[in-house]
Amino acid sequence: MTSTAGGAGQLLAISDLHIGYPENRALVEGMRPGTDDDWLLVAGDVAETVADIRWTLKTLAGRFSKVVWVPGNHELWTHPSDSVTLRGVARYEYLVELCRELGVTTPEDPYPVWEGPGGPVAVAPLFTLYDYSFLPAGCATKEQGLKYAHGTGIVCTDEYLLHPDPYPSREAWCRARIAETERRLAELPGDLPVIPVNHYPLDRHPMDVLWHPEFAMWCGTDLTADWHRRFRVHTMVYGHLHIPRTTWHDGVRFEEVSVGYPREWRKRPGEPGRLRRILPREDEEQ
Repeated sequence: MTSTAGGAGQLLAISDLHIGYPENRALVEGMRPGTDDDWLLVAGDVAETVADIRWTLKTLAGRFSKVVWVPGNHELWTHPSDSVTLRGVARYEYLVELCRELGVTTPEDPYPVWEGPGGPVAVAPLFTLYDYSFLPAGCATKEQGLKYAHGTGIVCTDEYLLHPDPYPSREAWCRARIAETERRLAELPGDLPVIPVNHYPLDRHPMDVLWHPEFAMWCGTDLTADWHRRFRVHTMVYGHLHIPRTTWHDGVRFEEVSVGYPREWRKRPGEPGRLRRILPREDEEQ
């Protein structure tokens, strides 16, 4: 772990910036910290191309005291419009090196400790993927789930663009990531609260409101269902669902912090692309 001296800053979060949309790129151009000590947690799906990912993280890293990034599925796509054609683990490792070049913290780095208001807490950027265990009702296997999803027409683009190389499958890659992440979380001091930052929620309950329940297959894994209890989680920060909201599960706060696509955020009240304050909590006095 690394520790940073406290100040009057805020621990802020955002995800699913999708800056391939000009309207979303404009939102990023307008994002600014409230103080010189603010950290920003970026919970994945910045963009599909390395050039856009670099621009976004470089822009944000130049403004915030610390930026923490985790990959979403879109960053891991080998997209036909991207000049970088790496696949699977090689692509992820390329993005990790890009982040280190920019001074951005990744899941491969020591977990930083937030010592500002509401701290100390360990900020744990995670990369866990999914293993198709969030199956649709009535389905008992991945094959049944995928057949059902293809029947409804709701199939994640990951099936075509997110390659697991050198693993034989995305679920095998997920299991390897889970084992390594679990080991690192278990090494944290038992008295230190943790804020995991992951593209996917650690528990299935946020999927209860999906319009298309079959999409849950690409949203996480049952292997993390007890992590919010086991690892003294203060707040679980995630994105992916494009349903920004706060939920509570077993007394633990789950924050979905996504921006989403313009067609989605235009329908919502309030300021689009607003950074969500994780600490100090938005319902508490600073």
